[in-house]
Amino acid sequence: QVQLVESGGGLVQAGDSLRLSCAVSGRTFVKDAMGWFRQAPGKEREFVAGITWSGGTYSADSVKGRFTISRDNAKNTVYLQMNSLKPDDTAVYYCAAAASYGRPKGPADFGSWGQGTQVTVSS
Repeated sequence: QVQLVESGGGLVQAGDSLRLSCAVSGRTFVKDAMGWFRQAPGKEREFVAGITWSGGTYSADSVKGRFTISRDNAKNTVYLQMNSLKPDDTAVYYCAAAASYGRPKGPADFGSWGQGTQVTVSS
């Protein structure tokens, strides 16, 4: 059983940056695809960015050029660097793991989830 714990959320102003971290424990995750999702009040959970086991990255159009996902397998940690934040980025951000060699994007593709961290961007 893998455990994921997110950290790094907070309240920032539009244009600011934040870096989210996701610490993974319980088993090795080097062969997992990892992803970040977000969910705003009243909205469905949406895919933000993913990284394959080999380091290939992919992201939603809404965050391309602003958000960067990365992973440090030695530290069992996945990061989401968020730059040029906008009020529309306000949401609870979740880290997730998928036992996949592909590029999963749907919530159902991910079997393990963290508890989430709140990101609030004021205008």
